[in-house]
Amino acid sequence: MIAAVHDPIPPTPFYLPRGERTGPDGAGTADFEATLSTTGPWYAEAQHMGPPSALLVRAMERLPESRPGGAQDGWRLARATVEVLGMVPAGPVTVTARVERPGRSIELLEATMQAAGRDVLRARGWRLAAGDTADAATGAVPALPGPETGVAQPGLPDGWLPGFLDAIEWVWLDGGALDDPGPGRGWIRMRVPLVEGEEPTSVQRLMVAADCANGLAAPLDVRRWLFVNTDLTVHLHRAPAGDWIGVDAATTIGPDGLGTCSAALFDTAGHTGRGAQALTVRPRG
Repeated sequence: MIAAVHDPIPPTPFYLPRGERTGPDGAGTADFEATLSTTGPWYAEAQHMGPPSALLVRAMERLPESRPGGAQDGWRLARATVEVLGMVPAGPVTVTARVERPGRSIELLEATMQAAGRDVLRARGWRLAAGDTADAATGAVPALPGPETGVAQPGLPDGWLPGFLDAIEWVWLDGGALDDPGPGRGWIRMRVPLVEGEEPTSVQRLMVAADCANGLAAPLDVRRWLFVNTDLTVHLHRAPAGDWIGVDAATTIGPDGLGTCSAALFDTAGHTGRGAQALTVRPRG
């Protein structure tokens, strides 16, 4: 059985909508208020990269197809890369998105988040036409044990700040705590909507969980070290489904301030994709 997750303060949705508009070129722009549920665990005033990465993917998912008659069987997001340009504060943010490279079966999408008058995140994604390749499917990765077999994160360990960690359920398959070093496997589920009044898509849920890979595979004591990702790239070979996203992650720290985190990503039906993060590593001052 999954133990109860601590809930000192009922979390709010990650973002409150403040209006959307479409430009003459088809680009979409939306304003949001990032709530305290987006903040931590590194800095009290800054957003965790999971929610804003998902918000950029939301913007790309909402872009209409750019050419009539394209992708008759629908589109799938095959890759999303989010570049972190600086600390992303809580509070007002604006997201814009457009189709950078239109096509009938392959499209390149882009999205940007602004806060306090500057770009703080940029994302690009490949959107591909869907088709029936079930007979050719290969390379299956063994599924993770289900979330019902895991143990819930017992609470915030020393050095990890509240906010985002209160807005998700975190179930461990190994280790059992955020302050256990080394590779880790677990399941993550959002406890709140990404945007108030909306049901998040499973890809949005996956982006939130994928950015947690670095924490799940935390190799160092967070009270002594910072190991923050500068980007997140997710590749998908199958659209995820459901609320729970499984993450099987490992981190490598190099000798000169760099690190990498890689993860296999799952839903309860099996393997759905992979994620990777580049890390900047330094002692806490």
